[in-house]
Amino acid sequence: MFADPAILPVVGVVFLATLVRSTFGFGEALVAVPLLALLIPIQIAVPLATLLSITVAGLILAQDWRKVHARSAWWLILPTLVGIPIGLLILTMGSPSVVKAVMGSIIIGFSGYCLLWQRKLHLADDKFAWAFGLGAGVLGGAYGMNGPPLVVYGTLRGWTPEHFRATLQGYFLPASVVGMIGFWVMGLWVPDVTRYYFLSLAPAVIAIVIGRAANRRIRADAFVRYLHLGLIGIGLLLLCQSV
Repeated sequence: MFADPAILPVVGVVFLATLVRSTFGFGEALVAVPLLALLIPIQIAVPLATLLSITVAGLILAQDWRKVHARSAWWLILPTLVGIPIGLLILTMGSPSVVKAVMGSIIIGFSGYCLLWQRKLHLADDKFAWAFGLGAGVLGGAYGMNGPPLVVYGTLRGWTPEHFRATLQGYFLPASVVGMIGFWVMGLWVPDVTRYYFLSLAPAVIAIVIGRAANRRIRADAFVRYLHLGLIGIGLLLLCQSV
């Protein structure tokens, strides 16, 4: 089983990425896909990360489904289904560098504002959820990065760390299932994806348990600060990729 030298590093990356996802509710693709791509072909790395996303979301929802803002999740999911084809069109016909630069600048500007100014922006209801869901779909279709618009939306709605974590899983579970169906249709769900998935499953479950405990111990103000620092890092990554 361990004749493949990539197995242990792949399992280690999955553990780290799942820990990030379980603690904050998002971000495992940003950790997993770039690192896994250094170890295994990208055509295996992306479906593997998506399959693990389904597992993580399902296990978190099984524990914390009562904390999901179901209305918000659905208002984010439905526009995402419209945004994904737009993202795929941008990926194949548009200028990826321009889209990344614009999105990175917006994310950095928003998170910088929230960290530096005392008066915070706030959304009282889900009236604008469709815009963030559409943006998540476009980014997901173009780059596999649904997370940033969702994090911005959850921050503006003022969700607690536990509601934030649970509600995002209510989004990621159906979105990831749709993505995995697409990989299967395209012939990208190959035996190696399934093999790495089962080898990584036990460490991923351990990471989910640790992340759940960490999420419950983070104060709401510190949680928001960590989210914005993470978003700034994502924005800088997008800017670097756009050069």
